[in-house]
Amino acid sequence: MSLMDILMIVVPSTLLWAAPLVFTALGGIFSERSGVVNIGLEGLMVIGAFSAIVFNLTFADTFGEATPWIAVLFAMVTGALFSVLHAVASITFRADHTVSGVAINLLATGLTLFLVKLIYDKGETGIISQPFSKIDIPVLKDIPFIGKILFQNTYWTSFVAIIAAVIVWYIIYKTPFGLRLRSVGEHPMAADTMGINVTKMRYLGVIISGAFGGIGGAVYAQAITSNFSHATISGQGFMALAAMIFGKWHPLGALGAGLFFGFAQSISIIGSSLPFLKEIPSVYLLIAPYVLTILALTGFIGRADAPKAVGTHYIKGTR
Repeated sequence: MSLMDILMIVVPSTLLWAAPLVFTALGGIFSERSGVVNIGLEGLMVIGAFSAIVFNLTFADTFGEATPWIAVLFAMVTGALFSVLHAVASITFRADHTVSGVAINLLATGLTLFLVKLIYDKGETGIISQPFSKIDIPVLKDIPFIGKILFQNTYWTSFVAIIAAVIVWYIIYKTPFGLRLRSVGEHPMAADTMGINVTKMRYLGVIISGAFGGIGGAVYAQAITSNFSHATISGQGFMALAAMIFGKWHPLGALGAGLFFGFAQSISIIGSSLPFLKEIPSVYLLIAPYVLTILALTGFIGRADAPKAVGTHYIKGTR
């Protein structure tokens, strides 16, 4: 197997698995940059995956090939609405952010499994008929060398995730909204004295986080699993959280970390097709993503300073 053959397998697979992590990590950045810890990303992905699959199964005949994209929008709205629970608990009622995030994860899993049983009378949904499909991008696929690696046998969602990371970087670092968001996560009292509504900005950060988490879950379910069950989202939300930290709360850093973790996940699937990995027992390839996540966070990340006020409650008029 030539180097080109290996790259044509590894790169599209890495981009496929990275896309949901990148979307969800971007959502985590919005929340934590506003000062609200959000370890409920796993639960938000679960809600997004469930919503997208149910929508896809219900409306596939109505919307045809556009169904998965519309399902992503539906999941985005559902994730945003679900994240309001975390916002209310952690901002309005000043509950511990970590405890609230854990509750979101548990509630999402329990609620979706209950609804699947209620709607379909079994433990999982059927297979969707309109998933995201592999594509060859016209013109770009004909670029020498790069075209075959990046733009053949790939998915639109992978490139949307990359574009989204660039847009989020611009929003957070180049717009007044981004400046306000970062200010309430760094020094909410100073932001308040400048007339910025700290509560409003934190609510927006958490809700946007929910929207991106919903997108991540929808993309994962419709591009990778094609159905929903208790095991559809199994740690991807926590990997997205790790990607956010590994990327040092920066959108482009999260993109790079998402690609790294996407590669780690893809190895467990495509490892048997690669000459230098096919002799390794499959169980080692399956645990590789989680081991690499731990190693990345503990051994290679260096100093990662979170927003200074993340996880702290702000009460107007107090220090």
